[in-house]
Order: sequence, then structure tokens, then C-alpha cells
Amino acid sequence: MALDIYKAVTDRIVELLEQDTVPWRQPIRGSGGDGEFPTNLASERAYRGINIFLLAVTAWAEGYESPYWLTFRQAKEKGGHVRKGEKGSLVIFWKQYATQDKESGKDITVPVLRRYTVFNTEQCDGIETPQPAPAESEAEAQTFTPIETAASIADRYLGGPRIEHKGGRAFYRPREDLVRIAEPERFVDPESYYSTLFHELVHSTGHSSRIDRGLDENLSPFGSADYSKEELVAEMGAAFLAAAAGISQATIEQSASYIDGWRRKLSTDPKLVVHAAGAAQRAADWIQGERPTRSHGKPASTNLRRGVEL
Repeated sequence: MALDIYKAVTDRIVELLEQDTVPWRQPIRGSGGDGEFPTNLASERAYRGINIFLLAVTAWAEGYESPYWLTFRQAKEKGGHVRKGEKGSLVIFWKQYATQDKESGKDITVPVLRRYTVFNTEQCDGIETPQPAPAESEAEAQTFTPIETAASIADRYLGGPRIEHKGGRAFYRPREDLVRIAEPERFVDPESYYSTLFHELVHSTGHSSRIDRGLDENLSPFGSADYSKEELVAEMGAAFLAAAAGISQATIEQSASYIDGWRRKLSTDPKLVVHAAGAAQRAADWIQGERPTRSHGKPASTNLRRGVEL
């Protein structure tokens, strides 16, 4: 039983890491107070150990703002319910069970590992959650000072996607031609905001109405070769734009580390980085107003096929 649970935890961690290599690079601040750990709403106890990683990274990946989690039964006991079709998240606990020692016959307790499935309160209806305390007083609230060179690059992207500032994550959704990104004030610094924005804007150049890397043609799962190629293009393109904006060297080094992770993941394809860099340069040029064309007048296509949120 314990081995099965260990495998389930390992599989979940691998799944999360294959979705993206940057949960610990996440530059967006939470909406609640500092030190806000995943917490069980029924018991009001914060989760511990590996459960913090499992739930915190899941919340980041899914864009959950709430730190509160419940089992299916706990949601019903709270007068609400888990919405149909919602996928639960794994947590594990050690429980002490009373038994007898087989040799001595003495009463003893032994730890037994148990697994449970929990749901974030944002996956539920009819559940009231406490309002988190503000992270800072209004006087100390995080302010955002735009970087003019970076803002100018984003502004020069004519005919670009719709940009929506909302939630606690960043992604590009090809079917809606939408970039959603957290409010600038929620980023740890302006450089992080613009490098994240550039990453999503580069994704958007792959739309069929622009350079066309096949983003809105097929659904390629997280961790697939197509997904990894497109991520390389996006991060390289973001690094090019960050350099053009004069964003700090630390930001470029961070991108380089991220890119290296994808390069090693796809080390069996020696041409990958070269091809991705070329596509990234075309994407960065497009955002800055350059429109390379073929003889028939249509934008060149690199056709890195991808069709889910990026």
C-alpha cells in the first residue's frame, strides 16, 4: 500500500514538472498574506511536508487563488459541493493505528500511510472561505514602475492578441487569441512582469493569423515534443525582447537556465535549439514590427504545432 502511495506521489511530481520547468521560478505574488500555505478548510490546519509542494504547485498550474482545500465529503458537510468534472489533487497523511505486537502481544501503535483526494474551494460551489489578510498595509503596498523601453516594445505589437490582466498566472490561449497575465503590481519586480509578458506575446505570434506555428491546429499535451519546442521558442523570444529592452542580466540568466532545461529534456534532437532560436528571432521581429514575407505575400510559417494554453 505504501509503495503504491509513494509511486502516486512520484508520478504526480513528474507530471507537474513535465507541464513546465518553472514552478519555483513563478514570479507572481499570491493574493493573500505572506506565508499563506495550503490549508484544509474544515480542520483549519495547514498542510505539511510533500503536501505543500503538491498543492501549491497544483494551485499555481491551475490558477487557483484560494489556499483552502477540502475532501469531497468535507465540501458536502460545509453545505456545498464539488462541481461535476473537477479533478481532485493528491495528499498523503501518516495515521497512527492501534494494534498488538505479534511477538510480545503488547499494545502498540504503528504509522500507516494513507492517501486522500482534495479539491480547491475554487472547484466547489456553495463554499464560503475566509478572506485572506492583506499582505501589506496600504502604505507599504507594492507599487509598479513601468520600464519604458519594455513597455514600448509591447506597445509596438500591432494586431496582437487581447491582453487581460486577471488572476494569478500567465498564459496564452490560442482559440481566443488571448494573453492573460496577473496585474503588474503582483509581480516581484517590473523585469519579471515584462519578461513574463514577452513570453506569452511570443506564443501569440504563432497564431494562424500571424507567423503560424500551428498553435490553433492540434492539441499537444504538456510534456510532448511539440509543447517543448514551442516553450523554447517563447522563452528564447522573450530573452531577445528582454535584451532589446535592456532588462537586467539576471532576467536573461534566468531565461538561459529555463532554456537549458528544455534543451536537456530534448537532447535527442540536436537541431532543436537552432530551429527554435530561428523561430524565436522571427517572433521577436514580428512583435517589434518587422513582417518577413514569402513571394506569395503571406507570412512564413514555422508550424510548431500546439493548441492548448501556453
